[in-house]
Amino acid sequence: MSLSETMARGLGEQLRLAVLQLLRSMPGYRAADALLSPALDAMGLPHTRDQLRTHLGWLAEQDLVQLEQNGAATIAHLKIRGIDVAKGLAEVAGVARPQPGD
Repeated sequence: MSLSETMARGLGEQLRLAVLQLLRSMPGYRAADALLSPALDAMGLPHTRDQLRTHLGWLAEQDLVQLEQNGAATIAHLKIRGIDVAKGLAEVAGVARPQPGD
């Protein structure tokens, strides 16, 4: 695997963890992609809206979030399993593990 592929994979894993952690901090454990995107940017996790929606779809396939379409917005709802992964209590390949104290 090339360095750029390794970096892209690592960025994707960090972005997925950040999405779970952001959802965990939101009232009702839910947020629209339009709200998640600037928060991820502020965390230094660059992405396009299409990339974010692809990651949200992947998280839904892993049963970590449930997605809902509301017009042009994609709304992600954190599931119990997603909370466990965000806390570091469960592991899912493809999602970074939180650091101690996260």
